[in-house]
Amino acid sequence: MLFVAHQNAPARAVWLGEFRATLVLGWPLVFTNLAQIALTTTDVIVLGRVGPSALAAGTLGVNLYLGILLFGIGLVTASSPMMANALGRKLHMVRDVRRTFRQGLWTAVMIAVPSWILLWHAEAILILFDQEPKLAADAQTFIHELQWGLLPALGYIVLRSFVAALERPVWALLVTSTAILFNIAANWVLVFGHLGFPALGLRGSGLATTLSNTFLFVGLALVVTCERKFRRYHLFGRWWRPDWPRLKTLWRIGLPIGAALAFEITVFNAAVFLMGQFGTAAIAAHAIAIQIASVSFMVPMGLAQAATVRVGRAYGAGDMAAVTRAGWTAFALAIAFMSTTSVLLITAPQFLIAAFIDIADPANAPVVALAVSFLMCAAVFQIADGAQVVGAGMLRGLQDTRVPMIYAGLGYWGFGMSLSLLFAFKLGFGGVGIWIGLASGLVAVAILMIRRWILRERLGLVSAIRKAAA
Repeated sequence: MLFVAHQNAPARAVWLGEFRATLVLGWPLVFTNLAQIALTTTDVIVLGRVGPSALAAGTLGVNLYLGILLFGIGLVTASSPMMANALGRKLHMVRDVRRTFRQGLWTAVMIAVPSWILLWHAEAILILFDQEPKLAADAQTFIHELQWGLLPALGYIVLRSFVAALERPVWALLVTSTAILFNIAANWVLVFGHLGFPALGLRGSGLATTLSNTFLFVGLALVVTCERKFRRYHLFGRWWRPDWPRLKTLWRIGLPIGAALAFEITVFNAAVFLMGQFGTAAIAAHAIAIQIASVSFMVPMGLAQAATVRVGRAYGAGDMAAVTRAGWTAFALAIAFMSTTSVLLITAPQFLIAAFIDIADPANAPVVALAVSFLMCAAVFQIADGAQVVGAGMLRGLQDTRVPMIYAGLGYWGFGMSLSLLFAFKLGFGGVGIWIGLASGLVAVAILMIRRWILRERLGLVSAIRKAAA
């Protein structure tokens, strides 16, 4: 017995070491994600104080904008496993990291330009989705200021991927935390008209977020240019020079990531548009519930980003055991957290809703009642949501992105949206039916992602590790 315990002690120490490494890398990424979501959450909270109509229009605008932004984020996120893999290999590390970073910036520009053209016609797009003309017009007013923040937001993601791959994400956290304060101040000044500025309402909120995204990019760019650990990479030197093979590789890995995120965000966007069929109160309640769920989601998302880096570095080093430890460690941490938030959503929904609207105001009673019912559905899918995002992050560390994209399309749209339409309209559950479908889609994707991770050796996803170790 003593001999067995002695043999297990090194294994426990290795696993504990991985837990510590994942937490050290993961907690700044988690709080950076929370800080980033706080930018749009601030907009929602501020617009909620302006009125239900402004909140509904802002929600429509944010959802349309985020659908495009998250596709772009997914695409440029491919730079993270690529840089982590180079750092794991160590050979030609500096040059490879720099090449990937520069093509990440190229990709950000390539996405931003057509996106600006598309978002400029937001009103026509929203009317095409059968939204109220007044809400569509107000949403376009908001988007015309918000859209210009897309390029600096994508540039910031490339910078954040770089500092995360070097396992120094605290810098991104510091910059993002400062940006939150900047965004709060900018909303206060521009939306309500303080310090001599005119009250711009919806326009002011969109402009505040664009300025905040610019603050994010410039702030982190200064850090990587000036800080000694980062300066050796010379990231911005001759960044305009093309590197077609590296750009092709980034798009090969990144397009499926962007498509998978697009499948997920568009199904939630479609839910907003479907909510429009049930009135302004349903849209406002959905906005509140989705913001609360999004805040909790930032934690497993940060752990997924940590998993991508840790798995990617182990993959580059050819260490199969380390790949396994890195993946399951992040997964266990995410499930533990989401189980806790599920309990919170069930036991204290009104406390959370009160952060967005005055729950004592009788005029807000329909919104509060719907938001409570939506949060009950959100509580059910918390664990599945954590499992699917961390599962995707684990697979990205192996640069396995194409099949997970297919899983996302089938799960979110083929299964989840079909059930949303069935429960909401055919069976008469209304807005709650839409959320039942969303929860079902998340469960389906989670099962498929984790199954693929479990079968990774049988599927040949780690064959490159064996070749590297040979």
